Amino acid sequence: MNPEDEERAARLTLSFLAEPGEPALGALLRCCRPAEVVAAVMSGNEPRTALPAAAELSGLARAVRRWRSRLGRLPSAAALAAWERDGIRLLCPGDAEWPTQLAVLADAQPVVLWLRGGADLRYACLRSVSVVGARAATGYGEHVATEMAAALAERGWAVISGGAYGIDSAAHCGALGAEGITVAVLASGLGYGYPKGHLELFSAIAGQGVLVSEWPPDRGPTRPGFLVRNRLIAALSCGTVVVEAALRSGALSTARHARDLCRPLMAVPGPVTSGQSEGCHEIIREWGAVLVTGARDVIENVSPAGDGLDARRIGPVYPRDNLDPVTLAVLEAVPPRGGSGPASVAVAAGVDLNTVLRCLGELAAAGFVERCAQGWRLRKDA
Repeated sequence: MNPEDEERAARLTLSFLAEPGEPALGALLRCCRPAEVVAAVMSGNEPRTALPAAAELSGLARAVRRWRSRLGRLPSAAALAAWERDGIRLLCPGDAEWPTQLAVLADAQPVVLWLRGGADLRYACLRSVSVVGARAATGYGEHVATEMAAALAERGWAVISGGAYGIDSAAHCGALGAEGITVAVLASGLGYGYPKGHLELFSAIAGQGVLVSEWPPDRGPTRPGFLVRNRLIAALSCGTVVVEAALRSGALSTARHARDLCRPLMAVPGPVTSGQSEGCHEIIREWGAVLVTGARDVIENVSPAGDGLDARRIGPVYPRDNLDPVTLAVLEAVPPRGGSGPASVAVAAGVDLNTVLRCLGELAAAGFVERCAQGWRLRKDA
């Protein structure tokens, strides 16, 4: 076996033995090769090449024993072949498709990733936004997530979320509806596919985007696994948007990771009477999250300066906005009813009579004012 294949096999093995994001394994992989760690686990000894760094690790021997006790989890060749037939592939650091921005996770970066779907994960994540929020979402939250994800996808941004009910599924569906790329980072193995009610959605995501998991394909979800998964959502994307979240929502875990990784953190405001928006308001107030209301706000925060922005937003432009200050002052002095003579208008506008006569002529030609029995008045349809 050549060194490259040996390393892939060792990483595959470690993905079945250690939990994702386990600090002891991450520290070991800084100072020794995956194959050396696997050999140490098989023998029950600490990796000798890692002893200088291992001395700094508390519980290293305990971790090795724990991994050794899980050797029975290793899959058979038939199981690996079956997963491959199902379209599940293994991705390792150094592969062309590996998202290099995961290096920001340091010792907590994944050992491997399991993927299913045709989209290139690394390319998709170069222009991506994670859209997350409450499972028990309101109609308002689902509407905002769907519209925001669709608008992002239409502008060439991939949408990353966690594949859960509520905001996650709304974000995925919005991107799919706009024929964009969406990435679902699951808290279970890809062969397990949790939640089961989203199997049809996961199939659609695999057809148009990509499904991602750190867990082996046959692994079911655990409560801590959802929180571990959230660091991956934050690290893969250029920024994170929380659409709806209660004060104890798991979506705030993703927000916390984005903040700690110094990635742009954004939140959508909601009704002050809604408990499902209290978490969003909290991170805007206390964490410095940027308030966003749509895809344009999001792109402005995750793009390099000046990239991907439309013209500056302004309110509607009315014809009177184009008048010069003197003409506008004359217009404001013309009564809407009854009428006034030019001399009265001049006094009210604070200009001389000749200027009033000139301005009234221009305003009449533009359809703002009209003559009447008492002098001049505003036109009703002006």
